[in-house]
Amino acid sequence: MNFSDLALAEPLSRAIAEKGYDTPTPIQQAAIPPALAGNDVLGLAQTGTGKTAAFALPILNRLAANPKHRLKLSTRVLVLAPTRELAAQIAASFTAYGRYLKLSVACVFGGVPIGRQERALFPGVDVLVATPGRLLDLVMKGACDLGHVEMLVLDECDQMLDLGFVHDLKRITGLLPKQRQSMLFSATLPPTIEDMAQRYLKNPVKVAVKPAATTAERVVQTVIHVSQPEKLALLAHLLVEPDVGSAIVFTRTKHGADRVVRQLSAHKIAAEAIHGNRSQAQRTRALTGFRTGEVKVLVATDIAARGLDIPAVSHIFNYELPNVPEQYVHRIGRTARAGREGRAIALCAPDERPFLKDIERTIRMQLDQQALPANFRDLVGLTAKLIKSSPSAADPPREERDFNRGPNGRGRDPRAVVHADGRGPRRSEGGGGRDGGRAAARDGARREGGFGRPANAAARPQGRPGGGFGGQRNSGQRRSPAGR
Repeated sequence: MNFSDLALAEPLSRAIAEKGYDTPTPIQQAAIPPALAGNDVLGLAQTGTGKTAAFALPILNRLAANPKHRLKLSTRVLVLAPTRELAAQIAASFTAYGRYLKLSVACVFGGVPIGRQERALFPGVDVLVATPGRLLDLVMKGACDLGHVEMLVLDECDQMLDLGFVHDLKRITGLLPKQRQSMLFSATLPPTIEDMAQRYLKNPVKVAVKPAATTAERVVQTVIHVSQPEKLALLAHLLVEPDVGSAIVFTRTKHGADRVVRQLSAHKIAAEAIHGNRSQAQRTRALTGFRTGEVKVLVATDIAARGLDIPAVSHIFNYELPNVPEQYVHRIGRTARAGREGRAIALCAPDERPFLKDIERTIRMQLDQQALPANFRDLVGLTAKLIKSSPSAADPPREERDFNRGPNGRGRDPRAVVHADGRGPRRSEGGGGRDGGRAAARDGARREGGFGRPANAAARPQGRPGGGFGGQRNSGQRRSPAGR
């Protein structure tokens, strides 16, 4: 099948052709025809498989075929995403695919002043991409009317549930017209997602491109067993290997990500962190630098990196193993994009071995074991000297030191951490505002920050491009092993 076989409107076909894309991805081939026919769709596919185009193209095609005068404060299409990164990227995709259509696209999320978003929505828009918390804020202020929505998309629904959005979704869908076309996309299909599909979809066409919780075939996966204090020395050594182009390093906590960045800087390795405590400007700078190659290493928490599409990532390093095995699948899905191969290396400390077993059980394979470097002891000694000579790299913030202490002054058992993104006990991810007191449980955008659209970012049917902001006009949580 080619895009030409889908009989899309000429302006859409032209935009796709100019990108150089001829063949839809499997999820696009499966989802676009029923969506074009007006059916509700339940789509199952991992991030990076082209899900955005799978719903954006049929939506834009319908809008092009049935243009309407915009009503103040209203939108014809509502797309809900769990994080602001994802929302921004989806909005940028709609703008890119619809560049030859006279349609307006707006993107709203938390963590930024609401006034600009109110102004963008006032004249009415054709497509609104939003995070749930900020959308409800706008609705409560009378700045957004959902009574004219014709099409609804719920993207990354498994993550929405992980973040506790179920009540927000009920409130939002209760404000929508009963007669609408709805599409739900998720990487996995646990019973909770099936319940959502029954609640929000009418006789949906179910499409799936691969079984849930399987990993990309083009990712070479290995594990290195190493003690926790020696992980940094090993990571620094691996990052300077000639085959490492650009890498994402995953940690469980925000402060852990900051600590790794400081310590890598002591090794003269260009690294930036992306997590909920970083401002939008900091996140924009980090992601833009990573995309341009100025920054070699991006150190991230799970939620911050969910949905990012950066095609050139050569390596994924699991500096700390996730306690939820499905998160491992999402992590390594950041590499091997656009037909490329990638590598995923897990650094496993002795107390993380139960996590490793859960991961291997989930992906239905054992990771190949990779030996420590022959000169590893020398590397550990060098790292210790570098950190000693750089106090800023050695001293974590007081909040982190206190958080990592148990009630008896002992270190916490990492298996006691049960949140879906590997964070510790419930803590605020973003501070103030209506959602500030609930850790990653409302507007994921507010928790994990966002970024503006980087220069020269291009949307791709195969993935999610760099994001945009504001009004744009086309010119199941699991238990830890300890709880079993």
